[in-house]
Amino acid sequence: MAKVKPRSSADGTLLDAPGFGRAAKQATDRDATVSYFAIDLDGVYSLNAEIGRGAGDRVISGAIQALLRAAGQEKWSVGRVGGDEFTVLLPGVALEQAFLRAEKLRADIGDALKKTVPERRCTASIGVANYPRDAKNSDELARKAGLALYAAKEQGGDAVSLTPGENMVLRSSYYATPQLGRLKSLAERQKKKEAVLLREALDDLLRKYDRAS
Repeated sequence: MAKVKPRSSADGTLLDAPGFGRAAKQATDRDATVSYFAIDLDGVYSLNAEIGRGAGDRVISGAIQALLRAAGQEKWSVGRVGGDEFTVLLPGVALEQAFLRAEKLRADIGDALKKTVPERRCTASIGVANYPRDAKNSDELARKAGLALYAAKEQGGDAVSLTPGENMVLRSSYYATPQLGRLKSLAERQKKKEAVLLREALDDLLRKYDRAS
């Protein structure tokens, strides 16, 4: 029997792991720059254990809808590589823009999950990597995105992270030294990580312009 080739996620379907791997290889062979998201839903295991698998299934379904909605708007490819693990391919999108899109996607997934499972806070962690900045081929790109995801989980989840060593480079590219000094002081006073404060500020900014549009 002939194998059915998975469609693009822009068509409203998820790619399986082999299909997504092929899409990633084609993109890195074809495009000058490609960004890659590795996504993990936070707290699904404990949700299944404490409330039941039905709640976990609703979380996964809500996340899939949010991912496919974004994919349709942006012409991304989305893969499901595990029960609550997903990947997103962004051909032609450079690292800095990918990071901003990942932050919006994280917020969109969080909002969707609030409606899906209001009895429990569920969120998403996202690792971001870019070809050719972080990797020379699609396999290495996937591995670097996985390392970035691990760094996001280490922040406590509900976070976006770049590959280790890139967070400071990106941050210092956008902010002046006095701003970074004030941010460090604020983080110390609030007993929060600088990344958490920046994420809160970005959420406020996105909400402001969402209301204006």
